[in-house]
Amino acid sequence: METKQVIEKRRSIRNFKNENISKEVVEDILNCGRLAPSAKNRQNWYFVVLKNTLKEKVTDLMMEYTKSNDEKTNFSNSIEHTANVIKQAPILVLVFRKKDDNWIVSDNLSIGACIENMCLRATDLGVGSLWIRDIVYVADDLAGLLGHEDMELNCAVSLGIPNGMPKQKPRKELKDIMEWYE
Repeated sequence: METKQVIEKRRSIRNFKNENISKEVVEDILNCGRLAPSAKNRQNWYFVVLKNTLKEKVTDLMMEYTKSNDEKTNFSNSIEHTANVIKQAPILVLVFRKKDDNWIVSDNLSIGACIENMCLRATDLGVGSLWIRDIVYVADDLAGLLGHEDMELNCAVSLGIPNGMPKQKPRKELKDIMEWYE
């Protein structure tokens, strides 16, 4: 596909078929993430790919969080919904970054570019993706579980074969979000 077509076709997929994705396809997607631009060429992303039991542990932690913190957050429905999406997808990629307070903004922007590359490559390969923020509620638990206490869990991406294609959500018109000065 042409780049513009891939960008226009990309959607946040929340419904996956019960089909596996090969290790080669997942590594192809991660490699495209690795090639993203990064501030000062720090390349401060680290991927942990989860399937099966460990992926299920993530959803269990998220569900436990919603039960124990229901009164503290208004996001319980979102977290529960996201946990169900993760459960359904065959692959969950956790994206960590080294803890470094001096580079938080730069590293987060770089990881955003990395994730977008991954989502676009997934679309190009016919794989659905969902960029996940709700994972942050259990970030410390997951870092400990996986032996990455020295890192910060930034976000996650679910990957799988889409079970249908949602319509594109409304987008603001370009004229409404830009100014020109000459």
